[in-house]
Amino acid sequence: MTERTPVYFDCDTGIDDTMALLYLLTRPGHELVGVGSVSGNIDAEQAARNTLDLLALAGRPDVPVAVGEHDFLTHPYDGGPAHIHGENGIGDVILESRGEPVNQDAAELLIDLSHRYGGRLEVIAIGPLTNLAVALRRDPSLASRVARVTIMGGAALAPGNLTSAAEANIGNDPEAAAAVFDAAWPVTMVGLDVTMHHRLTEDQRQVLAAADGVLQQTVAEILDTYFGFYDAILGVRECTLHDPLAVAVATGGALPSLAPVVKVEVETGSGPARGATVADLRGMYRGHPPVEGARHTVVLAVDHRFGPDLLHALLGLQPAS
Repeated sequence: MTERTPVYFDCDTGIDDTMALLYLLTRPGHELVGVGSVSGNIDAEQAARNTLDLLALAGRPDVPVAVGEHDFLTHPYDGGPAHIHGENGIGDVILESRGEPVNQDAAELLIDLSHRYGGRLEVIAIGPLTNLAVALRRDPSLASRVARVTIMGGAALAPGNLTSAAEANIGNDPEAAAAVFDAAWPVTMVGLDVTMHHRLTEDQRQVLAAADGVLQQTVAEILDTYFGFYDAILGVRECTLHDPLAVAVATGGALPSLAPVVKVEVETGSGPARGATVADLRGMYRGHPPVEGARHTVVLAVDHRFGPDLLHALLGLQPAS
């Protein structure tokens, strides 16, 4: 029997993180072995609380959850976008509080897992990259024990969503992102170039709301706030699937149809481009030939619409009895 791929999941558990976490639990061949929380959509402490409660609702209270960095590397966290994710990060839906974080922080958990799984561990990071940067500072050899890092973040050709240049996860902590891209591990960037084009519709949300399971009904309720925000952005009551699509790419649920391997740098200056992910895509006019020394895969297109697959996975998720 083939061993399942161990996954460390780093998140700032807001609404799309909720869908991503639950989707990850359904992925065959992958095993969620630890979660670290970070400030972003909500503060790290609340993100851990949301994660614990969602895991319990999904029948997976066994997954260790560690509270990660509250502040960013060079500046304090000053609150999340409550108008997008609600005051508590999950649309102001109140979940039963169950379970407690482990007695170590997220960076320590990641380092421990990298030793335990000896080069097999994969990292999926869907929030600011502060925890990963802190872990690299503590243990510079960490990158040699991680098979791959997939991030939801950045934008190669698309505009940003935090600023005109910066996507929020990168823009919140550019110094941390630069450390992650500079480290000697392969990085797959699933950014706004692709995530803005994969959506869940109001009809699909209503399918979740009408399902028999409490978990599915809860997700539908959590999504209501998110849909309200995106109605003004997209002009239709839908939501983009930023974090779930990153998980799908990392676990084979969505196959990139255009994903050149290039060099990516993060702008850390103080100007208007701060937080931009600068991907060297000059080879696009020659069909993206191989780039010597490049280790950053930039996903620009995915082979099919992901929304129906996500809905199917969420409908099929049955909490353990």
